[in-house]
Amino acid sequence: MKKEKTHNIVIKNKKASRNYIFIDTFIVGIQLTGTEIKSIRSGKASLIDSYCRFREGELFVTGMNIAEYYWGNINNHEPRRERKLLLHKKELRKLERKIKEGGLTIIMTRLFINDRGLAKAEIALARGKKEYDQRETLKRKDAEREIGRKFKN
Repeated sequence: MKKEKTHNIVIKNKKASRNYIFIDTFIVGIQLTGTEIKSIRSGKASLIDSYCRFREGELFVTGMNIAEYYWGNINNHEPRRERKLLLHKKELRKLERKIKEGGLTIIMTRLFINDRGLAKAEIALARGKKEYDQRETLKRKDAEREIGRKFKN
């Protein structure tokens, strides 16, 4: 019996690109329990309002919701618990230094299953957009859409 491939699961934080300007991105591992990975493989996770913070020199994601596994029993996980992110020490020190400078935050932009079947997350070092930045982005997208329509016809 052949095992079904599930690495096409991608969960995105759609509001992130609208509310933040990405400065740098990292692909990181995420420490999960058994029922959490099963829920992610079935696509039952949400990244809205999730952000990362440092605690005792380690990076944790807060606010990420992974729904309880339907077939889970008493060993089921808590949906909104903090989860540890796995990075190299050099990357952790770099991120911590940038955060301490001020004005920046770390947000989770994507959660996916890689080719080896492991859950990975894409985090971004980001600066919040001001309201006028958001309006400028919308104007640029509308202009590009109009140009695309004119060239199609």
